Amino acid sequence: MIKRSGFWAVGAACLVLGSGAASAQERLPTIPPGKYDDAQKKAADDFLGQRKTPVFGPFEPLMHSPEVMSNASSMGAYLRYKSGIGGLSELVILIIARDWSQDYEWHVHAPIALKQGLKPEIVKAIEEGRRPTGMSEDEETCYDFTTELLRFKSVSDATYARAQKRFGDKGVVDMTAISGYYTFLAMELNVARYHPPESVTPLPRLP
Repeated sequence: MIKRSGFWAVGAACLVLGSGAASAQERLPTIPPGKYDDAQKKAADDFLGQRKTPVFGPFEPLMHSPEVMSNASSMGAYLRYKSGIGGLSELVILIIARDWSQDYEWHVHAPIALKQGLKPEIVKAIEEGRRPTGMSEDEETCYDFTTELLRFKSVSDATYARAQKRFGDKGVVDMTAISGYYTFLAMELNVARYHPPESVTPLPRLP
């Protein structure tokens, strides 16, 4: 996993120190459904029709831009449930959540990953910023692909070839899209200071 260093670490420290007590204050607060404008009402209705649930979680701050919320929901529904890498999407999501120290994403997806068979020791290693041991070949391929993409902003020929051989071109595109999509959600949630339930222990902040 990527550990913050140099300029970025200094910048992050300045942001934390400069924000003080305000760092806990939520931005882009959840809009009560009774205060939705017409565009938000349509977006919420479409969301309910697609997901069979009212707007929740990361989509709440996105409701301040309902068009973004609707498009994000549609892409997310595909990437979560129908992607070319199947349940391995949850491994990729955890890597992204850890890289962004995104507590809500981790809170939601770590239990799902465990339920789908990801070993607890793999989840723990990712949580602590370590490369897991004991991964299956498929898990290792997804881990290497995603972490290279995060660290180097590209993927080596060897790692690309492994991913393409196992998942095909569709899987490569979908795995890259999962990384991008959950990075987008993590960015939105971090900007909004969207909090998981108070009972949730935050991810340890990595150096």
